[in-house]
Amino acid sequence: MKNVHVIQHPMVQHKLTHLRMKDTSTGKFRTLLRELALLIGYEVTRSLDLSTITIQTPLGESFQSKVLAEHQIALIAIMRAGIGLLDGMLQLLPNAKVGHIGLYRDVSTSAVIEYYFKVPNDLSRRKLLVLDPMLATGQSAVAAVDRLKELKPKGIELVCVLSSPEGLTYLQESHPDLKVYTAAIDRGLNDDKYIVPGIGDAGDRLFGTL
Repeated sequence: MKNVHVIQHPMVQHKLTHLRMKDTSTGKFRTLLRELALLIGYEVTRSLDLSTITIQTPLGESFQSKVLAEHQIALIAIMRAGIGLLDGMLQLLPNAKVGHIGLYRDVSTSAVIEYYFKVPNDLSRRKLLVLDPMLATGQSAVAAVDRLKELKPKGIELVCVLSSPEGLTYLQESHPDLKVYTAAIDRGLNDDKYIVPGIGDAGDRLFGTL
């Protein structure tokens, strides 16, 4: 699929396997999700801009070297499961600004309802990495990107662990310019709109609310 990057690194696939296991504890699930965010983050950040600065090495040499340019990234977590990816991404990008979007689906109408929105005020200078472990129907991701595009950021990319073909299709129909980074595209959705074979409900497993 266009603009969809599946991260095939062996460590990503190894940790994803353990994330899928039904006997993985809440604590281990949190650790794996954080580690996956860090590993996937290396791929996501390949295109970041660099600046040149002058440093002094321990041998007294003056040296022109590269560092990340400032004000490039804001991390936007879709609550609540997206919070599980924040620690790993912040370990990689400790100076990134952070925002949160709270969304839920009305069971009677299937409409996505926003109940919380708090983001940095300088998004026009930044690329946004939207964090959500699972892209299932794609409705939450589309609602989040719709809202964020109103603020005219430099760019938006979606970071997730699992995706469904249905969710990717819906997302690309709504936002064909959006890049998606994921560790796997699973078989599809079941009647309850869960990804199968999947990992279960990421939020419940992350917070122990099964």
